[in-house]
Amino acid sequence: MERTRDFLRAAGLPGADLHEVPSSAGRFPDGGAFRVEIPSVEGPAALEAVLDEAGRRGVTVHRVSQGSGGLLLTASELRDTAQAAAEARVEVSLFARPLAGWDTGAAALATGAAGLGTQARGTEQLVHVLEDIRRTCEAGIRGVLVTDLGVLSLAAEMRAVGELPAGLRFKTSVQMGLANPASIRIAARLGADSYNVPTDLSLAQLAAVRAAVDIPIDLYVEAPDDLGGFVRHFEIAEIVRVAAPVYLKFGLRNAPNIYPAGTHLSTTAVALGRERVRRAEIGLELLARYGPAATGSTLPAADLAVPVPTAQPRTGTEPKDAPRLVTR
Repeated sequence: MERTRDFLRAAGLPGADLHEVPSSAGRFPDGGAFRVEIPSVEGPAALEAVLDEAGRRGVTVHRVSQGSGGLLLTASELRDTAQAAAEARVEVSLFARPLAGWDTGAAALATGAAGLGTQARGTEQLVHVLEDIRRTCEAGIRGVLVTDLGVLSLAAEMRAVGELPAGLRFKTSVQMGLANPASIRIAARLGADSYNVPTDLSLAQLAAVRAAVDIPIDLYVEAPDDLGGFVRHFEIAEIVRVAAPVYLKFGLRNAPNIYPAGTHLSTTAVALGRERVRRAEIGLELLARYGPAATGSTLPAADLAVPVPTAQPRTGTEPKDAPRLVTR
């Protein structure tokens, strides 16, 4: 077994999970060790509620993410989301869809193949997901949530050649499922700007991932029931120490899965968003109690993928030199 461990070390990977749980020296560009993410912020009304609740509770929210995707937001809703987040200087990350779980194929519904549901099915769906990212960006959003490695690699190439904005950030979804340092390093090399690790990784496993990649780690410190339902608030101080730079992601146990969301679920989405911010307040109180030296990023943060609001949706028919941005 030592020969294999030595091979891993020679490849720049840990030879084992780091049970000594060393402290991470990594930080966000502004020196912060942690940031706060509120997930499942489904649409402008939920975003407004989250920002209002965060202000009322004194919780600094750096990023909000959304699972239904830009696909299920109208052009005006996308613009409203971009405008509200830009004013709050908060990053928004919208799920890139559609994927196999919403397609007509049956394999993604099979009991033994649940992971297929988060992959792009066939070339046409690959095109559709990339078009969804393009449409989202045209509304001013600068963060997308990706689960498929092919989508990630191609979207990163599109960003590199100017087909997508240079400031676009790729956040991988927890549903990508990569769970070891070697695999997560592949995602980073393909263009991931942060990686959402599985919800149940131990501190030793998180330390091993941190030893392999420099990009921020995203971790649910409270996970939805369908992602394990773990409530890890007392571990937050150690998670920050070991995994920094890390996004502390406050999901919600004992809450309905509302994907795909819409106006028929707006009241529920708003209520869930407010409670997630309350959970964040609890988690940050415990972090201050048990890890008082840990510093969080403040706002504004220059490296956040804050939306750039547009004057109007782009149709694809404008000349290339047509103005895209509102002058502010």
